[in-house]
Amino acid sequence: MGIEIERKFLVASDAWRAQVTQTQRMQQGYLIEADLVVSGRVRCSARVRIAGDAAWLNIKSAQLGIARREFEYAIPRADAQNMLDEFCNGVVYKTRHHVPAGGLLFEVDEFHGANAGLIVAEIELDAADQRFEHPVWLGREVTELPRYYNLNLLQHPYSRWSEREKTGVD
Repeated sequence: MGIEIERKFLVASDAWRAQVTQTQRMQQGYLIEADLVVSGRVRCSARVRIAGDAAWLNIKSAQLGIARREFEYAIPRADAQNMLDEFCNGVVYKTRHHVPAGGLLFEVDEFHGANAGLIVAEIELDAADQRFEHPVWLGREVTELPRYYNLNLLQHPYSRWSEREKTGVD
């Protein structure tokens, strides 16, 4: 069983754009409804993701926080497209930018469609308490806020957030 240790942040400026080394469009959908995961009625989320010619099935423990159990398997792209079309109640569209900083790799997700305007930076770490350099463009941490999880963006997209939610007042 894999453990994903990931922290999620808002971005404070566009300064990261000059440091992008790779960009890839993605689409992903969930095989388990968000309300079931959020309410605790299920113990995992199951996601299908397509990026270019590759596709994956991802199963992740349904808890908030920095460390979560995770399984990820490559699957045929055609199967992933069929699952998105037939089994998912919506798809999240985003462009993922790889941005190296301080010897680590940040993944900056720029969302499209109903989530356009939202940009979130994620970093995977080796330990929950691992220290890392915070680039000047890195903003407030939102790891513990469910509304920033891709699963929740399907049910409550950024375009429907209140100004209070968008400005980070919790």
